[in-house]
Amino acid sequence: MNASIFTRILGLCAHLLFSGVLLVKGGVQSAGGSGLNVLPESGTLSPLGSPSAHNRFEPQFDTMIPRNVTALVGKSAYLSCRVRNLGNKTVSWIRHRDLHILTVGSYTYTSDQRFQANHHPETDEWTLQIKWAQKRDAGIYECQISTQPVRSYSVNLNVVVPTAAILGGPDLHVDKGSTINLTCSIRFSPEPPAYIFWYHHDDVISYDSNRGGVSVITEKGDVTTSFLLIQHADITDSGKYSCSPSNADVASVRVHVLNGERPAAMQTGSAGLSNSSVNVLALIITLYLYTATYISIQLETAKTRGAASTTR
Repeated sequence: MNASIFTRILGLCAHLLFSGVLLVKGGVQSAGGSGLNVLPESGTLSPLGSPSAHNRFEPQFDTMIPRNVTALVGKSAYLSCRVRNLGNKTVSWIRHRDLHILTVGSYTYTSDQRFQANHHPETDEWTLQIKWAQKRDAGIYECQISTQPVRSYSVNLNVVVPTAAILGGPDLHVDKGSTINLTCSIRFSPEPPAYIFWYHHDDVISYDSNRGGVSVITEKGDVTTSFLLIQHADITDSGKYSCSPSNADVASVRVHVLNGERPAAMQTGSAGLSNSSVNVLALIITLYLYTATYISIQLETAKTRGAASTTR
């Protein structure tokens, strides 16, 4: 083969190989050397370009959006997902337990009109609203993007029923002249109750009544606590007391104001506790004496055997 032809072939191969490396590593190069549609370098590049650059413009979920939501029964529940770079794709909300499509875009797909999707373009958020949430609505919901394959972001909904309870019930006994102190706790509430009313029998307790000495202290938080204080308890203060929060069922207790006497139940309980303590103490003493006697016998037996061995 002519040497000049062979040299030209080698030069052409080298040029093609060098051009291929440029295409893979630096994108399409212009004749003048400036990069057009240049892709960033990567150790795992393919001829199609960098996966990170490719994914940068695909729909993505914001993973900082909360995955656990708690709602109050009878109120609206709001589940959100944030989608970046949605483009021409669609966002849908699916109920996980039965794979029921609830909303597609801003359209409500289900016949249950309590479900509604709202889009907030300024934040890229898609919010599923469930009106008048019920206990059966609790569970996992999926925010899905119509990509191939489908991308989803799951949110767990807890629906809680606030409960109220008066500590120490159902019966409380106080001495005449002392202070009645009732404590009502409201639990499992996403937000503190707007108000708490106290009742004596069926009448709302008035803090500025002629009786006087009545006060209420309320501490709001994860567990809201309301304290009803009635000073200088009298026999007429006996009866049923109820705590009625705005977001929970009524809790009641019966108060007995005693004029020096003690209920039989309280006396029996106290005696029972005393007898139990005596029985436990007697058992401990018996075990101690038994153990001491057993050890003493074993020591005497060992001494006797030692003396016999020495005699032999």
